[in-house]
Amino acid sequence: MKNPIGNLWQSVFGNRKQTAEPTTALPADLPRAPTPAPEIAPNDPLLAYMQSASGVIEMDKFHLDSPAARALQANGAKLVVPLVSQGELVGLLNLGARLSEQEYSSDDHGLLANLATQAAPALRVAQLVKQQQAEALARERMEQELRVARLIQQTLLPKALPQLPGYEIATAYQPARAVGGDFYDFIELADGKIALVIADVTDKGVPAALVMATTRAILRGAAIRYSDPGQVLAQVNDLLCPDIPPNMFVTCLYAVLDPQNGQLVFANAGHDLPYRRGESAVAELRATGMPLGLMPGMVYEQKETQVAEGESILFYSDGIVEAHNPAREMFGFPRLMGLVGTHPAGISLIEYLQNELHAFTGVGWEQEDDVTMVTLVRHRGSARKGVA
Repeated sequence: MKNPIGNLWQSVFGNRKQTAEPTTALPADLPRAPTPAPEIAPNDPLLAYMQSASGVIEMDKFHLDSPAARALQANGAKLVVPLVSQGELVGLLNLGARLSEQEYSSDDHGLLANLATQAAPALRVAQLVKQQQAEALARERMEQELRVARLIQQTLLPKALPQLPGYEIATAYQPARAVGGDFYDFIELADGKIALVIADVTDKGVPAALVMATTRAILRGAAIRYSDPGQVLAQVNDLLCPDIPPNMFVTCLYAVLDPQNGQLVFANAGHDLPYRRGESAVAELRATGMPLGLMPGMVYEQKETQVAEGESILFYSDGIVEAHNPAREMFGFPRLMGLVGTHPAGISLIEYLQNELHAFTGVGWEQEDDVTMVTLVRHRGSARKGVA
């Protein structure tokens, strides 16, 4: 425990002079004020003694086995007056020897006890005000950090969606107040192909936003260099590992679509599995791989599928499945998969899922994580018309 007052009053009485004494310079051999009071450990017996003591403590007569007491005595403290407010020790008055070399009188003790009674509540109020000011500054710094993180995220998200004949791409991004690290991206590749990316950085605030920006930049560079999604994720992982902050990693789903024939090649770095809705059922698109940034040298399984006419695929982040209702039940994967399968005609899948999520969480939902969704729909008849 740190002494809030320390030597605030260490020389009040030590420097008091009798009116008859000359006002010449003090001799060098007179007693000096003690040095600042030491910290008092939570288990030091002096702490418990001072919280229950009333009045002045004469350090020469204090004999408990206390490291803090020994330090006070070694520093020249003669009197210590606990400042106790509502049973809590808030500070000390620490006095050294009087310069007149006289002993402290009973009147001095009484004056100090009265002073402590008045000073303790005032000091506690001052401490609370200082604490509130520090908390307000901390909140202001946090709000500023969140504003910066949101700006980074909003700046890096795509400004426009790809326009692919025969296909429809839609997105939704609902950031949490704490700002996570969700992001999605679309990268135009050679031969008219397009890469679809959805990722989630662990942690929140500016660190997550910076890792997001770094991952996005590395992904775009690797996408130009490598054609296979598995190679892209392996390259991103190896470049992230040396510099990513401790206890942080990135989950990422990277897929390459050939609009001409609906071929979709994908790899997954620990991200939530996409759902494909076909003619009669909903299926997961499975591929295995460790999240990015955990260990170098990882290999990422690569899978291939065909997006048929009338099919749709939902890519999403865990913010939706981990959302809670007032009873603390999770939205969950089974619910999400079931809703994808029962998606009614005439309403977009994203709008439908948003409505279901809001109905589940209820009014006043405190969103804990970003909710991100990307949908890919291939319209019927696109191939017969000669477009993909």
